[in-house]
Amino acid sequence: MNYWLMKSEPSVFSIDDLANKPNQIYCWDGVRNYQARNMMRDDMKNGDLAFFYHSNCAEPAIVGIMQVVKESYPDFSAFDENDKYFDPKSNPNNPRWFMVDLKFIRKFSRPITLKELKIVPQLADLALVRRGNRLSIMPVAATQWDFILNLETD
Repeated sequence: MNYWLMKSEPSVFSIDDLANKPNQIYCWDGVRNYQARNMMRDDMKNGDLAFFYHSNCAEPAIVGIMQVVKESYPDFSAFDENDKYFDPKSNPNNPRWFMVDLKFIRKFSRPITLKELKIVPQLADLALVRRGNRLSIMPVAATQWDFILNLETD
C-alpha cells in the first residue's frame, strides 16, 4: 500500500465536490507536471490511500481521505480542444498525460492546516512542508500518514 497527498484548489475541485459525485468517485485529471504524472502513471495502485489537500486558498489544509479505485489511464481532457487542460502534443495513440480515479473515503472532523504541519518535527521530511516543493501529487511515508491521522483528534 502506498500513501499520497494530492492537492486541488477548492474553488476548482474540492473534497465536497468529490463527495457529491456519483458513487463518490471521480477522475483526477489535469495534472500537467511530468514528475506528478509519473507517480500517478507508474506508482499509484488500486487501494492506495491519499490525503485530499486544499491548496491556494485562505487556509491550505489536509481535509480528508480518498482511495485509488482505478489505476492510470490516458487523461482524455488533453485531447479535447475545448478543455482547459488541452495539450496539442498529446493524442490518444501517444498520450502524454494520465489520470487515476479516486473514491471519497471521508472528510476530516477538522482541517489539518499547512501551518500546523510545518511546526511538527516528526513531519520535517514530509514533501509538503519542504521549501520549494510545489508538486500537486507527492508520496507520504506510512509513518507520516499515521502521524497526520493522529493530528486530527489532537
